[in-house]
Amino acid sequence: MNELVFFINNVIIAGSVTGSIYAIGAIGVTLIFSIMRFAHFAHADMMTFGAFMVLLLTTLFPAAGASIGVPTALVMLPLAMLLTATLAVGIDKAFYKPLRVHGVKPIVLVIGSLGVTLMLQGLIRLFSGTGGQSLYVDDRKEIFRLALPFEGARAPIVITEPQLYLFVITLVAVVALHVFLNRSRLGKAMRAMSDNPELAQASGINTNTIVAVTWVIAGGLAAIAGTLLSLDVTFKPDLSFFLLLPIFAAAIVGGVGHPYGAIAGGFVVGFAETLAVFNWNVLLRPFRDSLPTWLELPSNLAFVGTEYKIVVPFFILVAILVWRPTGLFKGKVIQ
Repeated sequence: MNELVFFINNVIIAGSVTGSIYAIGAIGVTLIFSIMRFAHFAHADMMTFGAFMVLLLTTLFPAAGASIGVPTALVMLPLAMLLTATLAVGIDKAFYKPLRVHGVKPIVLVIGSLGVTLMLQGLIRLFSGTGGQSLYVDDRKEIFRLALPFEGARAPIVITEPQLYLFVITLVAVVALHVFLNRSRLGKAMRAMSDNPELAQASGINTNTIVAVTWVIAGGLAAIAGTLLSLDVTFKPDLSFFLLLPIFAAAIVGGVGHPYGAIAGGFVVGFAETLAVFNWNVLLRPFRDSLPTWLELPSNLAFVGTEYKIVVPFFILVAILVWRPTGLFKGKVIQ
């Protein structure tokens, strides 16, 4: 039973947390691709920027959340979402829109996004420093331990306060996005432009408005993902380095340009990472006495070491591109 609890803590809960972060990040990537037809490599840096804005606001107003009983970082999250969305729209107008006006190929936009990535990384490091910082400035992170009512279950299931907020906010964000895309006029216009930009423009849809709305949604979701991840662990200026490949792998696994596929892809990549680094020897401990004497299990039966976890999304990415280039949900293939 203790081994099962260990599996729940280190695979089920950890995989759900990682998958939720990747899913929220991948939604922004796939929305940008579906509307503007290019891979936005600076999206992970927008996630870092959103988390940094929360850290800055929390440092300025550390007691803002005490009156309502929630972490101050969550109180500052809506304002950080607004600032990150403003940054996203500003980046588009300053860098990407002039390129689109000149009719450049998507690869030029991709190279431009790499330049934006370096610019954002430099600015974040300039103002935040290079070390890690906690988003709990005057607050204390709550840790909940749930003891199972079973004989022999001494170890508790452990879940932290930020993880609970992450699950709730992820669910709310997914439902809100679904309602927006399927019920609102703007959402339907986004779907029309994603399907056929020329026909959408000929039908009277204001494509500039759709592009701006896409950046606002992507920026807001980026701030949510970066903040919730930093709440659970810690804020680091190089956060984007560990997020870029997994969120792109999630978007491609689910199907590039398919928002619901990005959600599924995020959880596929998240659970694949946790399963790959999990020590399976733990689950085999109760059966050691029944194994032959000549069979000695190694102390570590993980598929890869923790330091090589970043290899897992890359492997999934290559496998999906070879086996099913359109992804699980048959997204768009880059022409």
